[in-house]
Amino acid sequence: MTITRRQALTGTAALLAAARAATPRGAFAQGSTKPEVTKATLGYIALTDAAPLIIAKEKGLFAKYGMPDVEVSKQASWGATRDNLVLGGERGGIDGAHILTPLPYLMTTGRVTQNNQPVPMVILARLNTNGQALSVAEKHKPLKPTIDASALKKSLTTESKIAMTFRGGTHDLWIRYWLAAAGIDPDKDVQTIVVPPPQMVANMKVGTMDAFCVGEPWNDQLVNQKIGFSAAVTGELWRDHPEKSLGMRADWVERNPNAATALTAAVIEAQRWCDEAANKPEMCAIIGKRAWFNVPVADILQRSLGNIDYGDGRKVEGSPLLMKFWRDHASYPFPSHDLWFLTEDIRWGVLPEATDTRALIAQVNREGLWRKAAEMAGVKPAETPTAVLMMIGQTEVMKITKIALGCASRNAASDSGSQASGGTVRSTWKIGSSPRMAKGEVPISSPVRMPTMPAMAKPSATRCRLAARCQNSPL
Repeated sequence: MTITRRQALTGTAALLAAARAATPRGAFAQGSTKPEVTKATLGYIALTDAAPLIIAKEKGLFAKYGMPDVEVSKQASWGATRDNLVLGGERGGIDGAHILTPLPYLMTTGRVTQNNQPVPMVILARLNTNGQALSVAEKHKPLKPTIDASALKKSLTTESKIAMTFRGGTHDLWIRYWLAAAGIDPDKDVQTIVVPPPQMVANMKVGTMDAFCVGEPWNDQLVNQKIGFSAAVTGELWRDHPEKSLGMRADWVERNPNAATALTAAVIEAQRWCDEAANKPEMCAIIGKRAWFNVPVADILQRSLGNIDYGDGRKVEGSPLLMKFWRDHASYPFPSHDLWFLTEDIRWGVLPEATDTRALIAQVNREGLWRKAAEMAGVKPAETPTAVLMMIGQTEVMKITKIALGCASRNAASDSGSQASGGTVRSTWKIGSSPRMAKGEVPISSPVRMPTMPAMAKPSATRCRLAARCQNSPL
């Protein structure tokens, strides 16, 4: 059979058209970046800082980046999130989650898993900064506790219950810092208990606890129901502090690096959308639905806009301490921020003093993948942290870490059986040695905005072993 030139050209054109039709366009035009899978199962807790995952699902952003089958599944508690991550998506659990930033580290080291079996995890992005609060029962209102909790010493007893959401998690660390700075030992002077975020208000209502730390919308709901008040929002402890992260099982990311990048790109685009003030009412309406939170929009919206009714007569409009999803590098997983959480978990005995924080952060934190995902999402280089900015942030974090640990060693001489008996940092850290914070001051500075450091006595020359190791850390 003889084929004419016209027939050959026509056939070639048809083949090219078919090839173009079968080739993914946009972000995945190159085969090397096409996601290896189209599905992942992500967990979330009913907290406002889970919004980027929910919005990415509702707005079709996972599909936009080549992953149309992503599922976003509600979890009952952080303990359930951990257990389902241990199972993994292939065994009926989840592949990743909206998660407390320290939890991937605690799982990777096996500190919070059954039989202390390590479950390697990675952090792909930070989901938000700010947006949590330290809430107190109505009966304590006459004492007027604020960022300074010392007034509560008059009423708290060893029977008083102080709730957080997971041992060693962000809420645990914020409330411990707040209490200890006021001279209240969270391990001896009160009872610290674990309560899932959605159950905080109900437990306060029946009078079973005196204070709690949790994310929004539960603090505002507490105020709206006139059951308690917010002594402080956590941004008063540390302005623009890191909070939740996008965490994934490490084995899932290693098998599916392109899918992990695509997943992160979708979340980044959702974070940028969530951070626009004009989108806040729609965001709150979406996450408040029965399918997601089942919470009235009125309990979510105002603090999302930065309008804080503390419930004790104090009201702030347009606070800069509102939850941020993107601005001021809220999404970037700064390794130095992870170091702060690890140091606090060492302080309180959740992690051992011998923890190699440098190696652990290198294993868990995937900031390089975040940068690839940001580029895929169309983020301009000017919107990502520069090397200079990151170095400033790391230096400031290390400075306050060394000062704090110096406090621990300064008190070691008067602590019985401290260094001589091989005690942990927790055993040499006297309650009340944390800096007393004045209005506008923070215990640690953000790599974006460096507020005034709190005044503290200069640490003694004798430092604990961890302090010495932190001095030499390049993080």
